[in-house]
Parts: sequence; structure tokens; C-alpha cells
Amino acid sequence: MRLALRDLLGRSTLALAIATSAAFTSLAPQAVADETCMSPYMAKIVGQEDFVYVWTLGVDGLGDGQDKLVTVDVNPKSPNYGKVVHTLSVGGRNEAHHSGFTDDRRYLWAGGLDTNKIFIFDVHSDPGQPKLHKVVTDFVSASGGVVGPHTTYALPGRMMITGLSNNKDHGGRTALVEYTNGGEFVATHWMPTDANLGGASKSGQFADGYGYDVRALPRRNLMVTSSFTGWSNYMMDFGKMLQDKEAMKRFGNTVVVWDLHTRKAKKVLDVPGAPLELRCAWGANNNYCFTTTALTSKIWLIYEDDAGEWQAKAVADIGDPSKVPLPVDISISSDDKHLWVDTFMDGKARLFDISDPFAPKQVYEKVIGKQVNMASSSWDGQRVYFTSSLLANWDKKGDDNEQFFKAYEWNGNELVEKFSVDFTAEKLGRAHQMRFGAYSLYAKHKDDTPSGRALAAKE
Repeated sequence: MRLALRDLLGRSTLALAIATSAAFTSLAPQAVADETCMSPYMAKIVGQEDFVYVWTLGVDGLGDGQDKLVTVDVNPKSPNYGKVVHTLSVGGRNEAHHSGFTDDRRYLWAGGLDTNKIFIFDVHSDPGQPKLHKVVTDFVSASGGVVGPHTTYALPGRMMITGLSNNKDHGGRTALVEYTNGGEFVATHWMPTDANLGGASKSGQFADGYGYDVRALPRRNLMVTSSFTGWSNYMMDFGKMLQDKEAMKRFGNTVVVWDLHTRKAKKVLDVPGAPLELRCAWGANNNYCFTTTALTSKIWLIYEDDAGEWQAKAVADIGDPSKVPLPVDISISSDDKHLWVDTFMDGKARLFDISDPFAPKQVYEKVIGKQVNMASSSWDGQRVYFTSSLLANWDKKGDDNEQFFKAYEWNGNELVEKFSVDFTAEKLGRAHQMRFGAYSLYAKHKDDTPSGRALAAKE
């Protein structure tokens, strides 16, 4: 399978052109909710969000050149609607990537893949003006050699962090690393491999030990992880990587099912093609999660069968897989009926009807930009936000290197752009991942915060 994937990507390098048209359908899906990608242990923003926090990669020679947390005002009732209201630089460039809240949603943990630092921001004292609370610097030493902190995911009183690699060869072999909410190391949970399955079973031929994303279904005592690729590929130029035969062997082919309570791996599922983000259903009887594969452009269903066994099945194509559109982010709706899928190479957001999880059907698509990475949707489904940057070394070059934060209204038939922030023109950097903030989470009113009082004084 690895040879087939390498050949597929090699044949497709000449086809990685930006799509210039989109086919639209006039279907009206129900509410979509990026808040549903949050941990089930935390409070959700069910009304209007006030801010979007954008974890942003610094660019040499652009502004201060540092990674930063950029706060955008997204409340239409605010006089600062559509504007950057705060930036907080963290010093240097760390390959800013993913972030996640603690279970009480008072702190936002944001990782740097290159330096292995984890920046903990206080977002509750003043949601409009986050503060840097603490920097975790012992990730590699405390974990026993894990590098590349990726997903930061909330469990009760804990943060579970997926690593991308190890400090011996910077390949895909890695682990889950558990911390307290206060930033103290708890334990390392290594991904199962053929050499050390750790009591887990294999569904097929792979047990590669790779890691990427993590999600939980507490009612099924389930934790699940995916396995995209390791640090060495992340830090390689995208075009060079496509032509490097050894690099193209270094992609994961597994999803691992874990016992949530014991943190023990139970089963390694074959999901060939480099699975990325994981999103799990919320319905009381919907025992399944979705992921997409970067190299084969497929939607995969991770589901519990009638016998109580977890299985994996490819259930739909994303665009034309032969052109490698490169799916990068997904967002499931709160009613488990729809799934947004972003594809980096053609800059599109696609919407799938997943009412039948075994047979997703695309119902809408739109070109967001020359490149697109993350998609974040409001709880009520009326607002969808997009960012542009995948990785510093993987983003497009020249005029195709658009860097933006875009806000859209979903009117039931199409995405209508409301505003856009040009991160290059604003000298901010590469806009990567988003998280939402709201005064309502902390029973606060903006006038009771320093940033709110300053705004009121200007008014």
C-alpha cells in the first residue's frame, strides 16, 4: 500500500493546480458546529461568539516575525466587528500549529511543533485580551523523547497531547503525553507498533506507531487517535517532499482505538493514506467518528459494529482523488447530519450529507481562496470561519501564498462572505488554527474587563 500511495502522489504532482470553478447545489443542511470538535467535557458557546483566537505562524521580515495569538472581533454588534483587536507575540518562530482549551475553558494551550514549547494563555480574565500565563518547556524531557506537540485535548483536569515524532529519528514513532491543567507532566502513552502492541490487537497489516489527532467518546469509554506523518516531513519543503521516495514512505496508515479510562490501546485499525483530523458523533446512539486521508482523499468511518467491535471503512471520495486535493480539516454538525471538509490544494470547502454515515454525499462546495486550511463553525451553524496556512514549509509560494482569516454567513444555501483579514497586509503572519471566545462563558460583560472599558472610553 505504501508503494501505491507513493506512486499516486508522484503521478499527481503535475495536477496540483488550483481549481477555478465550483459546482453549487441548493440544498439546506441543518446547523453545523465546529464547537462540536471541542472536548465533550467542556462548556460550549451556544450563542454568538465574541472573538476568534487565531494561532498564527510568524514570518521572517513580516511585522515582528514572531508566532502570535491574534484576537479578531467577530460579534456583529461590536463597533470593532471584523477587526483585529489584540495580538500577543510569544517570542521567535515555533511552527505554531494547534491549540485547545482546558476542560474549564479558562486556559488555551497552543503548541509549537518545532521548539516543542506549549504556550498556555489565560483567556478568561479578559476574553478580548488574552495573557500569556505559562510556557511548558519540558515536553521532550518529561515525556521520554516525544517531539512535536500537536493536538491539545481536554479531559477532566487533564490535557492529552498528541506528539508527532520522537527525538531519536524524528520519524513517525510517537506517543500521547498527559499533563495536568496546571502544566505538570503526568504520563506518556506510546502508540502501539508491531514490535510492541502493548496488548492491542491489529485489524490488518499496520501497527506503525504514528500519531496525529485525538478525540474521545466518554459514553463508550473510547479514545481514538490518527496518524498523519512525523516531524521530519513537516519540516521539509512540500515540493521536495513529494519527490523524495523515502519521505513518501513516512506517512501513517492507522487509527488506534484506546480504553479512555485506562489509557491502554485496544485495537489498531488499518486506515491507509495518512489519516488526519478526527471528529466524533454526538447522538446518544451514534457510535462512530470520521477522519479523512490526505494522500488518498477519502472519508473514513470509524464505527462500533453490532458485536461491539470497532472497525474502519472508507465511505466516500473527496473531489477527484487522482488530483490529490489534500483534505486538511473537517467539522461535524451537532446533529450528526453534515460534515465540512476543507481541501488545501484547490482551496475549497465541501459540505457532505452524512445522515447515512456509511454513504456520505457531497451537497455543496465553494472556493475559499488559493489555499485553505482550517474551518470553524458556530454552534448555530450561521457562521463559518476559514484560515489559510497549513505549514510554513508546505504553504504555496508567490501569489498563491494567500494568508487570511475569512468570515462567512451560512444562509442555508450558500456561504456569503462577511469580512476578510489579510494577515500578510496586516503584517501578522500565517493564519493557522482558530478557537472561539465569549464573555458568556465566564459570566462576564465586556464593560467589566480592561479591554471592554478601554473600548467604551473610545466610544
